Amino acid sequence: MSYRELVRAVPLPFLLLGLIARLPYAITPLATLTLLHAATGSYTFAGTATAVQSLASAAGGIGVGALADHFGPRWVGVTAAAAHAGCAGALVAATGADRPAMAAAALAVGLTQPAVGPLARIHWARRLRAGGRAGLLPTALSYETAADELGFVAGPALAGLLTASFGPVAPLSAVVLLTAGAAAPFALFYARTAPSRRPAAAARPRRGPLVAMALAAAALGAVFGSVQTGVTSHAAEHADPGSAGLLYALLAVGSSVAGVAYAWVPSRVRDTHRYLGAATGLLLGTAGLAAGHASLPVAITVAGFSIAPYMISAYALTERLSGGRGTATALMAVNAGGPIGTAAAQAVAGRAADAGGSAAAFLVAPAAAGVALLVAVGVLVKECAEPRTGSAVRTRSRTSPSARGRRAAPAPPAPSRPTGS
Repeated sequence: MSYRELVRAVPLPFLLLGLIARLPYAITPLATLTLLHAATGSYTFAGTATAVQSLASAAGGIGVGALADHFGPRWVGVTAAAAHAGCAGALVAATGADRPAMAAAALAVGLTQPAVGPLARIHWARRLRAGGRAGLLPTALSYETAADELGFVAGPALAGLLTASFGPVAPLSAVVLLTAGAAAPFALFYARTAPSRRPAAAARPRRGPLVAMALAAAALGAVFGSVQTGVTSHAAEHADPGSAGLLYALLAVGSSVAGVAYAWVPSRVRDTHRYLGAATGLLLGTAGLAAGHASLPVAITVAGFSIAPYMISAYALTERLSGGRGTATALMAVNAGGPIGTAAAQAVAGRAADAGGSAAAFLVAPAAAGVALLVAVGVLVKECAEPRTGSAVRTRSRTSPSARGRRAAPAPPAPSRPTGS
């Protein structure tokens, strides 16, 4: 399916606002760290508050997903964006108060994160399925992942430019304006209501597969944490602290290219096979990270090529396994695994860097990718076993030839195509 068809499937403002609306998420961590350090002079306090904010964002995302499943994504998206803009403004104001007030405001900013990326993917899935255009969904997910990566490149760069030009208050002030001016209007495009109710057994996501996918997201987050720590250590070793951000950006560059190209993967390739292939690519791509100074930029870019396919296939599989009504909650729960994995890997890779330098820190990445591959193999084995059990009986009991021709689904969920983040 082509991107031309995708552009025709939604209003143009949806695509334009969507690009701008995800910038606050990429700006906020660096903006918070910069602002709180400027206010207190303490990297320890600023770093701790920013870490708590990131974990709160993961936890708050699960709440946003549950509310979106219950009330519909439009109301939740607009409300969360308004609350997030207000809390970001409160954090700016709190810098004139004491540290507990700053910490509380930073926590509130994380809890109210409007989750633009996941809710946009849910919107794509519902709109395209309802219009009988589910075949466009892989293209939509490729676009969303490329847009995310563009945000992660542009956001920190914008934060640095604003800080250099206008001072440490400017990046978080931009978060307020971008959230109110782009994220809130963007949420008006989401579906107004939650999906129609289904029987309780159909509505409840299957816990086992979703735990596996959350672990998969944590493994990818651990890759990010390892690379972040590794490039920081590498930059310090070579007395070039400014190179850390540029090296890390190469991961997003490779991922963006692969995300755009992912749309051309043949639709006949199943979700589980896509995910297994992406997990294998993640392991192979990260294996070269500890090769040395000369090849490091190339190794990071190559590793990035596996990121977007992994993200798209993992979230696509999550959407299919979620069981319909619990899709938003499931996607947010899986999404929460990312920052947890990042935080854990940063701690492990930091110790490794202290003991053995940047090369040791980079070794955490292929170890995490190995976990991702084990999860992928487990998911594939489980899915291959399922048609031999009750799902096969349920499929034969349907009288419709068209239903019999589709891939057997263990319970009622979505057709054969996915979502992403």
